[in-house]
Amino acid sequence: MTFSRGILTVLASAGLAALAAITGCDTTGMQRGVDSVLDVFAEPSPADAVDMAMDKYDADKRYRGTLLLSTQSFAGEELYMQLFLDNAEDPDPGVRTAATRAIANHGGPEHVGMLIKRLSDEDRLARIEAARGLQRIHSPDAVAPLINAIDPDKESDPAVRSEAADALGQYARNEVLEALIANLEDPNLAVNSRTLASLKTLTGQDFGFDRRQWLDWYNQSTSPFAARSVYTYPAFHREKTFLEYLPFVPLPPNEASTSPAGMPLPSGG
Repeated sequence: MTFSRGILTVLASAGLAALAAITGCDTTGMQRGVDSVLDVFAEPSPADAVDMAMDKYDADKRYRGTLLLSTQSFAGEELYMQLFLDNAEDPDPGVRTAATRAIANHGGPEHVGMLIKRLSDEDRLARIEAARGLQRIHSPDAVAPLINAIDPDKESDPAVRSEAADALGQYARNEVLEALIANLEDPNLAVNSRTLASLKTLTGQDFGFDRRQWLDWYNQSTSPFAARSVYTYPAFHREKTFLEYLPFVPLPPNEASTSPAGMPLPSGG
């Protein structure tokens, strides 16, 4: 494919405009220590990210460093996990939120206690991230806190209730089924939709949002989980933007949906 000089000029201008938006610097000059345009798009090294994540004077650096490390494949190692656990207790809510995401991405059932703790965080974004994290890590210890998190009388934020309702879809337990059926009366449609999806996953049935029909079926069923399907957590995915087709711009961090860490295989699986 051959580009005319005019098209290349437009692309270059768009790239410089994007550069200015991303870096917050004037396009007539480069940031200190940057030798080329490509260097501006390079992420900090792991060592730099660790230094940022541990900067006790700057919460923004701790947030950005923790978030950068949360996406790295090596960050499941014990030293990094301890950093995430420490930052999940940070006084800054943004740092706690980033660390909670990191624990969800790299942790296992042994780390569920911190996700449960953050499910009661005073900051709604940290609670949302904790509920999403409990979609990715399986532990019976999470059942009761998740049931509390879908109760509008105990959790005011519908986004938290919605994510928690999804996370409950991995637990084939009567108390979970009863709580989800009761939750069909939630005043928020998004919560209702995620609740219904979990009910379908757990039972293989679909009575829509008719709570009475669900209750009648449940009370008559001797094996309510016989037709359940395997739970997989929601995964991030989006199409590439225009700039992401350029060779020096990272691709969107898309991932495949799978079953939670620590979740036992279904019987006969």
